[in-house]
Amino acid sequence: MPYVFTNGIRLSYERWGRGERVLLIMGSSAGGRAWTLHQTPALVQAGYQAVTFDNRGISPSDVPPGRYSLSDMVADTKGLIESLAAAPCRIVGVSLGAMIAQELAIRWPELVRCAVLIATKSRTDAARQAHSAAFQAVAESGVTLPPRFEAAMSAFQMLSPKSLNDDQTASLWLETFELFSNDKKTSTGQLWADEMPDRREALRGVTAPCRVIAFSDDLVTPPHLGAEVAEAIPDCDYVEIESCGHYGYLERPAEVNSAILEFLAKN
Repeated sequence: MPYVFTNGIRLSYERWGRGERVLLIMGSSAGGRAWTLHQTPALVQAGYQAVTFDNRGISPSDVPPGRYSLSDMVADTKGLIESLAAAPCRIVGVSLGAMIAQELAIRWPELVRCAVLIATKSRTDAARQAHSAAFQAVAESGVTLPPRFEAAMSAFQMLSPKSLNDDQTASLWLETFELFSNDKKTSTGQLWADEMPDRREALRGVTAPCRVIAFSDDLVTPPHLGAEVAEAIPDCDYVEIESCGHYGYLERPAEVNSAILEFLAKN
């Protein structure tokens, strides 16, 4: 796996296919390979080169100690784009990855050709703040939660009722989450990276064309917060996909891929 050295750390990345590059930025606590289940094959088939990477805190990228800020992770990604001579590039980001993409478009517009912002937000409301604070408190307590508990909590937070209410589907997801929890090699530092002020005013200055993709049953970044991002960015449309939660790009990959590719084809 190749690496780049940027912002004082080492980032691992991979390329898939040939053609014009699309950088995919993953959300918190997950590696870049999560994209390879559904999104990178679709991009490669459409003639793009997909570039995935592991954010700081996700092995085999460096896992520095302490809390990470959103600015840390934005600077990492900026350095990756510059190291690969990929600017201006098309970007697809999900959750924390979409927030990173938004900040790149705000601060360094010359790096961003266009952006697909999946399960995103421009501010943190009271419920989401409490949710983040609860996980930060667990991390600071030093308590290690049993994998079965983490799996069940992840399923209820990240999936739609449609998935949870189907026994076969739910069982497969629970097994996957538990395996991931048992094999977790990630830092808790990312838990602080989504602390942010209200960015709606700053987003009004974004010049790159964007698309927000929201998921109807997303509890972590609910549709109304994604719609605020789409309303703030001057050249941005909004797509809402039904019957999926925060992991909608895994629950409803065909619909998500279609929305990504349709936007990229125009930009």
